[in-house]
Amino acid sequence: MFTGIIEEMGTVKSISKGSKESTLCISCKKVLEDVNIGDSIAVNGICLTVVTYTDSSFTCDVMNETFSRSSLMKIRTGSPVNLERAMSACGRFGGHMVSGHIDGTGKIASIKNDGNAVWFEITTSEKILGGIVEKGSIAIDGISLTVAGLSTSSFSVSIIPHTLKETILGAKKVGDEVNLETDIIGKYIKKFCDTNKDNGRITKEFLLQNGFY
Repeated sequence: MFTGIIEEMGTVKSISKGSKESTLCISCKKVLEDVNIGDSIAVNGICLTVVTYTDSSFTCDVMNETFSRSSLMKIRTGSPVNLERAMSACGRFGGHMVSGHIDGTGKIASIKNDGNAVWFEITTSEKILGGIVEKGSIAIDGISLTVAGLSTSSFSVSIIPHTLKETILGAKKVGDEVNLETDIIGKYIKKFCDTNKDNGRITKEFLLQNGFY
């Protein structure tokens, strides 16, 4: 489990490609402070497992399923990446609940300045948009952000200067692809409502039958 608060930007040191998989080596510093083999580190919002590490980098395996759902296929040696260690039991919960299991990708449709903030409009699939609510939370490349606007084909977020400076969003351009993970609590609620016997309607009778008074 992650919080969407990026700890540092790392750099892709090397990519070893197989037929349907790859091994990434990422140069970094902060996330290595207490690293162990088998630890989870979110790379651009994707939960990956540390398989080897040194005092200046770690490696992780990426399977075909991850490539098919994410923007990792487009990273290259030298690409910057957002990094976050899994949340510790005694850590502060500064963002929101992020699983590191992304739902898919979106594309940056526009970038507009607004005083000290910058608005990003992201287009994505109808399925992903169905799990987004205005003023709710979303993870973009692993960054916990608040949905500021929502339409039938896109959503928007407003980014403060600190986030632009400390994450890879500051270098993004119109047309770039980003990883998206919608709110995990919303997913469970939607699944529950879609599958209950009243076709998604939570009625008084349903609540009474399930212990709510």
